Amino acid sequence: MQVWPGQPYPLGATYDGAGTNFAVFSESADRIELCLIAEDGSETAIELRETDAFVRHAYLPGVQPGQRYGFRVHGPHNPGLGQRHNSAKLLLDPYAKAMSGNIDWDESVYGYHFGAPERRNDLDSAPHTMHSVVINPYFDWGTDRPPRTDYHRTVLYEAHVKGLTKLHPGIPEEIRGSYAALAHPAVIEHLAKLGVTAIELMPVHQFVRDHRLRDLGLSNYWGYNTIGFFAPHSSYSSTGDRGQQVQEFKSMVKALHAAGIEVILDVVYNHTAEGNHLGPTLSFRGLDNVSYYRLAKDQRFYEDTTGTGNSLLMRSPHVLQMIMDSLRYWVTEMHVDGFRFDLAATLARQFHEVDRLSSFFDLVQQDPVVSQAKLIAEPWDLGEGGYQVGNFPPLWTEWNGMYRDTVRDLWRGETATLAEFGSRLTGSSDLYQDDGRRPIASINFVTCHDGFTLRDLVSYNDKHNEANHEDSRDGESFNRSWNCGAEGDTEDQAVLALRARQQRNFIATLMLSQGVPMLSHGDELGRTQQGNNNAYCQDNELTWVHWPEGRGPQAELLEFTQGMIWLRRDHPVFRRRRFFHGRPVSGTHDDLTDIAWFTPAGEEMTKRDWSTSYAKSLTVFLNGNAISEPDRRGGKIVDDSFLLLFNASSEQLEFTVPAGHGEAWVVVVDTTLPVLPAPGTGTRVKAGDTLWLADRSLLVLQRPA
Repeated sequence: MQVWPGQPYPLGATYDGAGTNFAVFSESADRIELCLIAEDGSETAIELRETDAFVRHAYLPGVQPGQRYGFRVHGPHNPGLGQRHNSAKLLLDPYAKAMSGNIDWDESVYGYHFGAPERRNDLDSAPHTMHSVVINPYFDWGTDRPPRTDYHRTVLYEAHVKGLTKLHPGIPEEIRGSYAALAHPAVIEHLAKLGVTAIELMPVHQFVRDHRLRDLGLSNYWGYNTIGFFAPHSSYSSTGDRGQQVQEFKSMVKALHAAGIEVILDVVYNHTAEGNHLGPTLSFRGLDNVSYYRLAKDQRFYEDTTGTGNSLLMRSPHVLQMIMDSLRYWVTEMHVDGFRFDLAATLARQFHEVDRLSSFFDLVQQDPVVSQAKLIAEPWDLGEGGYQVGNFPPLWTEWNGMYRDTVRDLWRGETATLAEFGSRLTGSSDLYQDDGRRPIASINFVTCHDGFTLRDLVSYNDKHNEANHEDSRDGESFNRSWNCGAEGDTEDQAVLALRARQQRNFIATLMLSQGVPMLSHGDELGRTQQGNNNAYCQDNELTWVHWPEGRGPQAELLEFTQGMIWLRRDHPVFRRRRFFHGRPVSGTHDDLTDIAWFTPAGEEMTKRDWSTSYAKSLTVFLNGNAISEPDRRGGKIVDDSFLLLFNASSEQLEFTVPAGHGEAWVVVVDTTLPVLPAPGTGTRVKAGDTLWLADRSLLVLQRPA
């Protein structure tokens, strides 16, 4: 076999049509062998002799896409100094664009012997681990263009590739649970009719099924256990794992873009699947442990701010380069539109504390590609000072955990929530306005993959995680949930009616709030996990979406959700780009403020009304004639005006339509009804009229501009 010197960049395996360039970084290795793996499992080893800035490289003419490979690294093995080289372990390429096979958790994939962690293990891991794959980078994107939906017009839909599609009756069985299934017209039609503009996919970077979960007969369903930051997860491919997964993923993105739907990836750059000091040696640990991981003072061990056993070393230039290279790759080559960063506070930890101006954020800010993508932070981790909602740089949006908690508290009847609810409803200016951000910085959500589904939120007081085999120690114990009078399944019609109304209350509130709404997949269909609020290991019908057949509560909830999303999309007053002023806006034909707050009696709220602990109800006026931001051409935006009537109390209450803010109104949302009133059929009311709102219900009144 011919071996040419090759190039040190790009890292990974790069096929150019005639052969493949291989390049891998290790500062601490003495020698690195590239091992090409044949179909019978035999290896051809090529020593990478060329070195530039600790990058070993070679070009192999004739090596084609589909070729499996790995690295064997020779160097010091001294765990006390953080050095864990072991040439018996076949290592994955950190820059591999595809990975093949599975890890069977044989003892050989570990650097020590079971029962004797201090004794080095020199068993060959090659037959028992995954392999990197050379891919064909060429793909016909045709006329594909990113939708580039403005944030204020964005409706996010968090989804799992397999969970959303595995049981869909309109998808051929042989592709269910795959990227191809997400691209199927049945799924795209559902998303388009629902009105979502972006699908936020739970992890699709290549991840690992944990050893412990395998032994329990469970699986890492969520996928927050990344081993390949450039490779689409192979088991979501319906066509193969020798590079076909890359082509299938690209086809999925192309199909979603054609429907105007953006693709956002949930990415896990805070840790890897290698775990703590007792974890397997799969890639980074064997290549250069000290350069990739945050090590403790005793370098045998790892700093862990993620709860997974390790944390990547964010002050390492090579880690930062890998992350930025990965992000650019997914934007430029895979055409994704943005990222949601899991446990993003860890990315800000250069040393110990969370540093808002850490190197990672500086790199993102100046990068001409990544800075233009949608960047969403999960603004917390498990380390000290890790809860950072409201503290990310201006370029970023954030999952607003305070929004989730406050809205849950309001509708379950907690006292003293009204003032904070007012802030969350209007875009959380207390969190984002001081650093120049706008309401779009707030990603509003009531539920997500982590925790109860929407239906379970109103059906369970307590978590029921027995199926996880952890004696229900796992999962959040304080969920701000309320079962509406019965725990779990019930035939009590009054309880069921209240639960249905509460689901509509949550969905309506979400779509009426300023900021960017995010819906968790299946919530529009009343999906349940039977009270399991930590279903990370349940890859089965417990977590998969069950699609409705015919009419019924599921179909009605879907219709209600569609109606609320389209009401939001049709009316810019619900998706303002600037915060409310609370005063009249110049250039309007009336002197009304852009927002006003009223008691149920129709009187303007006083400071005392906001602070009354038992108050759980109010009316909000949104002035469609007082939107301060201009349209794209600098013109004035004019919309209808709305009154939002919230009754989160346990009693029916009388509301008075406020005077002086419009005479004629029509009811367009009533959460006591299973679906929205048909256009033009809602009840008509006038200023000064009284309306009785059922306990825990919401009304929206509309006044034409």
